[in-house]
Amino acid sequence: MLTEFLVQWGPNPGWPGPHGGPGWLIGLFFLVLVAALIATVVWLAVRGWPRKRSAVERAKEILAERFAKGEIGTDEYRERLTELG
Repeated sequence: MLTEFLVQWGPNPGWPGPHGGPGWLIGLFFLVLVAALIATVVWLAVRGWPRKRSAVERAKEILAERFAKGEIGTDEYRERLTELG
């Protein structure tokens, strides 16, 4: 499909018509579009699809941050962590 598209709209000497002129720009644009799509799929596969965190996960993160800042003590941290499950 891509090859047929580029053969029809690719760079050929001559003007006008589908086999000449600025039609090669369409082919170039199409190639860049396909390359960007492939790059996006690879990037998402490597990085991982963004997912929503659950409320419990976020609560545990906040609790850990507060413990790290010294806002809560060890006993309170462990107690609240146990309550969160």
